[in-house]
Amino acid sequence: MVEALRHGDVLIPEIVKNVTPELVRGGNPELIQGGMGVGVSDWRLARTVAVAGEKLGRPVLGVISGVGLPILMPQRLQEKDPNTIRALNVLGALNPEIAEKILNKYLPIPGQRSKLPSKPEVLITGNQEKQDEYNNRAFASAFVEVWLAKEGHNGPIGMNLLEKVQLPHLPIILGAMAAGLDTLIVGAGIPLQVPEILENFTKSEEASYRIDVEGSDSFTILLDPNKFVPRGVELKRPKYYAIISSHVLAKALEDRAKTDGFIIEGPLAGGHNAPPRIKGVFDERGQPVYGEKDEPKLDVIRGLGKPFWFAGSWAEKLEEAKTQGAIGIQVGSVFALSNESGFTDEVKDCLRTKIRNGTLDVTTSAIVSPTGYPFQVVLIEGSLSDPDVYNKRIRNCAYGYLGHAHQNRNGKIQFSCPAEPVNAYVRKGGKIEDTVGKVCLCSALAAAVGQGRPGEPIIITFGKNVEPVKKLMENSINPDGSYSAEDVIRFIFSKAT
Repeated sequence: MVEALRHGDVLIPEIVKNVTPELVRGGNPELIQGGMGVGVSDWRLARTVAVAGEKLGRPVLGVISGVGLPILMPQRLQEKDPNTIRALNVLGALNPEIAEKILNKYLPIPGQRSKLPSKPEVLITGNQEKQDEYNNRAFASAFVEVWLAKEGHNGPIGMNLLEKVQLPHLPIILGAMAAGLDTLIVGAGIPLQVPEILENFTKSEEASYRIDVEGSDSFTILLDPNKFVPRGVELKRPKYYAIISSHVLAKALEDRAKTDGFIIEGPLAGGHNAPPRIKGVFDERGQPVYGEKDEPKLDVIRGLGKPFWFAGSWAEKLEEAKTQGAIGIQVGSVFALSNESGFTDEVKDCLRTKIRNGTLDVTTSAIVSPTGYPFQVVLIEGSLSDPDVYNKRIRNCAYGYLGHAHQNRNGKIQFSCPAEPVNAYVRKGGKIEDTVGKVCLCSALAAAVGQGRPGEPIIITFGKNVEPVKKLMENSINPDGSYSAEDVIRFIFSKAT
């Protein structure tokens, strides 16, 4: 199968090469492109950002979202995506067995229905065959995404993961490292275990990950890199940046884990946010209220001696960030509306229209996410933020990436998600009140990039400060206000002296 596909149609993006030596996988970026959503920050966006950084001679890090890659790759194969096939053929030179199995399983066969990928919970509940299939798919999906993002240029590429999505971490990190990942960024939790994983994989040693299990101490997953990467193939250790919201977490990570830097994310950023220190306080719209206790002590973070970046409404404040001791900034939502992001054209057109009209409404929901973390939601009719759409949707947990592990009365580990059918959740021991307002983010976010299940309603997340987007749209030469990722980079650095 691999040999037969090697000469198929491919899409090779234009390559730009005028990199300066200090930008070649070295030094620290001043601008980090956010790794957003499921497929919003895909390989095309990250690659475009990295290439533009080379072209403009700016220290920029392009970042892919590592969340949901084992969902997206099979769907792209079902669509016979030539780039995915091409990258899998490259993987075939490293591990032909894994590449062959994936191509045979997920490329469409006339007359057969497409296969729904297994949930990550099989890594605990499944037999060895199911565990191997999932690990192979997760490993390959990360390899493909990173390899495509890095193709044809020398700019650095990073990957963003959510600590809350623990189960696939080992194979995804390994696959990304096998493709030459430069920087790993992890947030939405306390990512203490990551540095040891990176060290073990660089030494071709087995790595472990402790999974949070309610009612039990933990469950440990193991992965031997030699089953995926041939012995003798050296894996470099990527830099590791932890996303934090407080100096307390920064200090804990510095004391117990080897981090290379911190991204300090504020509550205006899109996606998941850290919950406020004082719980149970909400404004008139039901949004959690943040106060002085949620502001990190920069003197403590500066005292740790590690590089740090600000995130969450900093697109026009690069110079201000530097005056406070930061290396630079991380920017997400401005890139999310660039031409190269994974959002569908329909989503981009809708957001642009609302931003142009001044009607875009982003609310911080305390209940939408199954993780329990606050989540920024764009209020748009026809999406799951619309009560009518939400109430009509058939609840389902098709992918299971935000499920919770818990030990049942028989001592077995099982998984439940408050966004799944209410009866199923309660039957597994969950509380019915925990299901209220919950959204299957796995499916809904995938739908926003055109990769959801047929008929699946979307949900859109975005940062709260849209002024930079509005200015880019106003300066655009295109009637619809569209702009490129390169335009974003030029805009951000134009604001810095």
